[in-house]
Amino acid sequence: MKVTGPLGAASTPTARPAARAAGGFALPTTGGATGAAQAGATTSASGVAGAAALMALQGVEDSTERRRRAIRRGSGLLDRLDELKLALLGGQDGGAALNRLARDLREQRDEEAEPGLTAVLDQIDLRASVELAKAEMSRNRA
Repeated sequence: MKVTGPLGAASTPTARPAARAAGGFALPTTGGATGAAQAGATTSASGVAGAAALMALQGVEDSTERRRRAIRRGSGLLDRLDELKLALLGGQDGGAALNRLARDLREQRDEEAEPGLTAVLDQIDLRASVELAKAEMSRNRA
């Protein structure tokens, strides 16, 4: 026996190296499907399962995302109130700013678990509603 390298002694080829070259483990074929077709079917099924798992994870939102969205909504309402204030101080009627404020106020608001953030958002919503009501009363008087 002659040692030729790190694999050990050289010997005559047997069925074992052939099985290793073909991928190691092989199921006996039954029916008309070949080993390659079975492997392809398994790969495509696992790809679908992986994609479904990713889609499910994307649908799950955590509390930080809800909080971030609530803060963004509150900041947007404050920006609209500032636009209205600047329009009124500039002598304009503020109709466009009122329309944007009403649109932003109608956006759905998520229920927030943090009581402090909920209280601040309630105050912002109330202030925006008051400004819209004041504008409506002014329009009705005129």
